[in-house]
Amino acid sequence: MKKYFIIVVLIYLAATTAIAQQQTTATPPKNPNPVTKSRVLQVDSAVVTKHTVTIKGKLIPYTATAGSIPVWDEDGRPVAGVFYTYYERDDINDRSTRPLVISFNGGPGTPSVWMEIGYTGPRRLNIDSEGYPVQPYGIEENNNSILDVADIVYIDPVNTGYSRIVNKETPGSKFFGVNEDIRYLAEWINTFVTRKNRWASPKFLIGESYGTTRASGLALELQNAQWMYLNGVILVSPTDLGIERSGPVQEALRLPYFAATAWYHGMLAPEYQQKELTAFLPEVENFTINELIPAMARGGFIDDAQKKDMAAKMSKYSGISEQVILGSNLDVSYDLFWKELLREKGFTIGRLDSRYKGIDRQAYGGSPDYNAELTAWLHEFTPAMNIYLRNELNYKTDLKYNMFGDVWPWDDKNDHTGENLRQAIAQNPYLHLLIQSGYFDGACDYFNAKYSLWQLDPSGRLKDRLKWEGYKSGHMLYLRKNDLATATENLRKFIQESIPKPGTPAKY
Repeated sequence: MKKYFIIVVLIYLAATTAIAQQQTTATPPKNPNPVTKSRVLQVDSAVVTKHTVTIKGKLIPYTATAGSIPVWDEDGRPVAGVFYTYYERDDINDRSTRPLVISFNGGPGTPSVWMEIGYTGPRRLNIDSEGYPVQPYGIEENNNSILDVADIVYIDPVNTGYSRIVNKETPGSKFFGVNEDIRYLAEWINTFVTRKNRWASPKFLIGESYGTTRASGLALELQNAQWMYLNGVILVSPTDLGIERSGPVQEALRLPYFAATAWYHGMLAPEYQQKELTAFLPEVENFTINELIPAMARGGFIDDAQKKDMAAKMSKYSGISEQVILGSNLDVSYDLFWKELLREKGFTIGRLDSRYKGIDRQAYGGSPDYNAELTAWLHEFTPAMNIYLRNELNYKTDLKYNMFGDVWPWDDKNDHTGENLRQAIAQNPYLHLLIQSGYFDGACDYFNAKYSLWQLDPSGRLKDRLKWEGYKSGHMLYLRKNDLATATENLRKFIQESIPKPGTPAKY
């Protein structure tokens, strides 16, 4: 036993020595407000560390700041602390021309962990090339990070990550709603930009999932309430942005996503499986717009022969039986599709990424028992982020890092964020929009994202500043290694192309 103990101690000493010798290990300078091991958030504090990362073959030195900045009430008292991580490239002399990217995720109750260590940040979690969990858990360099072209701040809204309400008299309703969320975060961004002296910098918002609702609303709120003007908004896997769709339109728009997923799982006839996905989908999209929506608009008065014809075509494109489609009156729900497509093979498919498969207790039923993809993501992201914050960013606290925080009830009424975004783009000739979607995302599907883009500006006068891109992945399109490289390169281009040449006026 004694011998075993000595061996364990020697292994531990060797491991800690090796870690200390790694160049990527943080070297924290003295901080005026060090974070202590406490379950109480220090609402105005920061830990600063120095690092390097190699991007596109070049060594990039940068400073990372992990900390909290208060949300103030009308009397100037802190009512909450919003946790953030800020990455600033060091070898830059003039920050007035250096872009600042302000990043959010969604939920609405999740922090910005997903894009921070999955997509754009200088460190990336350890996963396989398709995005599945592997052990040992941890972090590695992200050689695709956009830190070479822009500084980045990742923001965790109240009750996500380490962010917390600190004044017990403050009701959650001050933060937990579409418009409440937008208002307090706009104020917080103003404080952050002022403290970090970034008013002169070109600014970009990037949001994923519910973060796209947040970013779309913030685009106008920052302009109208904070007098802060943006160069770009990037929506990754966008929500419906409050853009109206219901009845036959809402029901029919699901089909192209069904078709993409069925193609991925090899559930279509050879004539479609042999085609490239992007060569196959336009046929399904045209059928959806030109035939399916008009047919479904007839409801129960559709001719029987036409109804059967629609069901046969939907079956051909979606990989599920004509009988199931007719039994659903052409209105196949997402839940039913996730349960039905691979039912005979004994699997369900994921909601946020339909490449992932799950196993249910019973083959029967109309929806999966659990979200296979989300379980996998929590499996890999949670340990990685906790390891990263503590060991590399030196942020040590006993607070639990909320991967999903309590933000309920959430007031989702009066969501006009799509119109807010349109108005912000119309008011600001500098402002550009990029949408990125995964073809296998069933929560914020790619064809609904296209539909939102089409409906965003009915005048058609702004469409030269609006762009959509698709990827052979799911909701977190960047988890697939090939898509990560392409998507980050497209972000670089978008950022660089959205900054006008010096002296170019913002006018029509």
